[in-house]
Amino acid sequence: MKYNQIGKSGIISSNLTLGTMIFGESSLRSVSEKEAIKMIDYFIDLGGNHIDTADVYAGGSSERIIGKGIKGKRDNLILSTKIRFRTSDDLNSEGLSRIHIIAGVDESLKRLNVDYIDMLYLHCWDPITPIEETLRALEDIVRTGKVRYIGISNFKAWQFMKAQGLCDQFLMNRFIAGQYQYSLVKRDVEYEFFDLFESEGVGMFAWGPLGGGFLTGKYTKNNPNNGRIASTSKEAEESWERRNTKQNWKIIDFIKDLAVKYNSSPTQISIAWVLSKKVISSVILGARAMNQLEDNMKCNLIQLSESDIYALNEISKLPELYPYRMIQEYGNRKI
Repeated sequence: MKYNQIGKSGIISSNLTLGTMIFGESSLRSVSEKEAIKMIDYFIDLGGNHIDTADVYAGGSSERIIGKGIKGKRDNLILSTKIRFRTSDDLNSEGLSRIHIIAGVDESLKRLNVDYIDMLYLHCWDPITPIEETLRALEDIVRTGKVRYIGISNFKAWQFMKAQGLCDQFLMNRFIAGQYQYSLVKRDVEYEFFDLFESEGVGMFAWGPLGGGFLTGKYTKNNPNNGRIASTSKEAEESWERRNTKQNWKIIDFIKDLAVKYNSSPTQISIAWVLSKKVISSVILGARAMNQLEDNMKCNLIQLSESDIYALNEISKLPELYPYRMIQEYGNRKI
């Protein structure tokens, strides 16, 4: 296992984080409690110290399973969860209001069976609650000791920066982490967030490093077969309609060639590429079986060459957009 500082904070995370979104789900691709606890043990035994969940994952079952899995091991772990989405029929069990944040954190602590949460993420922007209310509630929660650090997920760049700026203005605890989708087939965050995170000393946690399983190389151009993407709705981030593109198939062909070169798997190549980015503190692994987790974690055995990283950058490069191309061409200034 390798380790990184999270942004400019003093906390150190394993460069791989165990994602638990499907722990306890009532679906065919769910991870049972028994299998989930085995995966937690395996991850910790290999040196992993960061486990990520959310209050809405599997209706709270994910947090409950983690609570059982980390019993007696909690002191050496970084435990992350999230708050924002509806958790009950109560109208106030949603959003980033003071009432929901305080109540939601208490409920997560009960399900996780712990005294504190290391990292609490705001799971998405709340268009109703004033951000000042959210920030003051977070500050109060941190001061109680129930939460140690705060992070943001799925905010727009201006929303993140507004929140961070207000933290500075009011001398509150700053956000130290940002959790965003990032992979060879989904690089949109590079337009704004890489610069933002580096400037603000924020560590990025990348979820979806395999594009919903697409980058495992198990799919063919004519048929998504019976994999995860086949059962994903057209509106979802990881739908077949979003993955089935000419550029993406070129990426697949190239990473398969690299897998042969490095005696590895397309999965390991894809995760190793994400880890090569300076702004990345950790990659969140969303394995649904032990063999997948074992394969994923071998990415740390790979050291991609600079030329191969460059080639992967080029084959998966983003389309040119204004003003980013103009800034790149004309906005640099050297003394």
